[in-house]
Amino acid sequence: MFGNKNTQKGGMSIIIVGCGKVGSALVERLSGEGHNITIIDKDEAKIQAVTNMYDVMGVNGNGASYSVQVDAGIDTADLFIAVTDSDELNLLCCTVAKREGKCVTIARVHTPEYSKEAAFLKDKLGLEMIINPEYEAAKVMSRTLSLPMAEEVSSFAHGQVEMIKIRIPEGNKLDGLKVMDLGRDVTSNVVICAVEREGEVFIPSGMFILRGGDLISFVATRKDARGFLSKIGFKSEAIKDTLIVGGGKDSYYLADLLSRAGVQVSIIERDVAKCEALSVLLPKAVIINDDGTNEEVLKEAGLETTQAFIPLTGIDEENIILSMYAKQVSDAKVITRIARNNFRSIVNNLDLGSVIFPKYIVSEAIVAYVRARKNSMDCNIETLYHIFGSRAEAIEFIVENETAVTGKKLSELKLKNNLRIAYIRRHNNIIFPGGNDEIKVGDAVMVVTTHTGFKDIQDILQ
Repeated sequence: MFGNKNTQKGGMSIIIVGCGKVGSALVERLSGEGHNITIIDKDEAKIQAVTNMYDVMGVNGNGASYSVQVDAGIDTADLFIAVTDSDELNLLCCTVAKREGKCVTIARVHTPEYSKEAAFLKDKLGLEMIINPEYEAAKVMSRTLSLPMAEEVSSFAHGQVEMIKIRIPEGNKLDGLKVMDLGRDVTSNVVICAVEREGEVFIPSGMFILRGGDLISFVATRKDARGFLSKIGFKSEAIKDTLIVGGGKDSYYLADLLSRAGVQVSIIERDVAKCEALSVLLPKAVIINDDGTNEEVLKEAGLETTQAFIPLTGIDEENIILSMYAKQVSDAKVITRIARNNFRSIVNNLDLGSVIFPKYIVSEAIVAYVRARKNSMDCNIETLYHIFGSRAEAIEFIVENETAVTGKKLSELKLKNNLRIAYIRRHNNIIFPGGNDEIKVGDAVMVVTTHTGFKDIQDILQ
């Protein structure tokens, strides 16, 4: 046993198997929210590193072993999460945990065959959730390519609403505009929820003045978002062709999504066996067997003319260098996938286009689930995203019962500072609320705030 037991009251008892990138990200998020975490891993050094950094317990051993799970506290655990690099081990761990404990189980899988059978596996093995980091990252990248001028695109309200991050160019129509004048001068169907300026994140009031160079996140329906971007001078046409370096699972998932959307995809991969497999799985894609880190190969593959470039080599340093090179020699939309979180502040200052951290995509889905289980019976968390490097959160609540926030005009509610109600979804209609609007039972409500840890819609009140 390693570490000291977290005795915070009210937290769930959670066992995490696997101290890799995803496991460590989960420990960071969940321990920070007051849960009692125990980690299991075969690598003693990894456990020691995590328990030294966070207030968690560690057990050295095989997570599929009954005795190891007993040592970790499976008999009293509320949630069991298996996120090792082996799909089979994760499924076995969850099967043992489900039989011997009374906990909810979540498994990470990344093999395409297992992902396609997710519903079957969940039913037969009693899993609450199967999550695939590579596929989830591919969906994020695909959404971003649908709006290439955006740095980030997140989906809410079952796809009806998007949160889009853009940087305001100097001299743009938004440069110098008060947020309250957006409806008068540009459009009323957009809500600016958060602004990053010189490293500081703001939830803007109506008097907030936008400036060139600001990174803004705004919320709108898919149609209105594109109309807004067009009005402020951004081209909103989707990407028509994409060049990918690397032929791993994430490349396959992304290429499959893009091909289905009618995008022409080319993949450069140096491993012959992977190329042969990809050519069968992706008949519409162009598969190039060569070294994607070679300048001449990249030029011959069309880097200088492609509309999008995405390095997915599996090595962060290679991805960063390739993205910087692409920025120099082409006008392509660049997306950089980074697995590790080391030196994130430096990475954010590099010109790498849109940056994707898959491990945080996974951890957000699980954190949203954990908060939903821990909250009251009056509402539920539908969607959760950390934005601007986790300095703000965007949360979609489903209001299931009468609460202190329902049936009152928003102007009458004493809301916390640094908080914005972005929209209300009622009977599939999207409302961008004003002071006279009300939250009603059955609504979905999106809240953006720099506060962290909201678990209930009533947390928006002072």
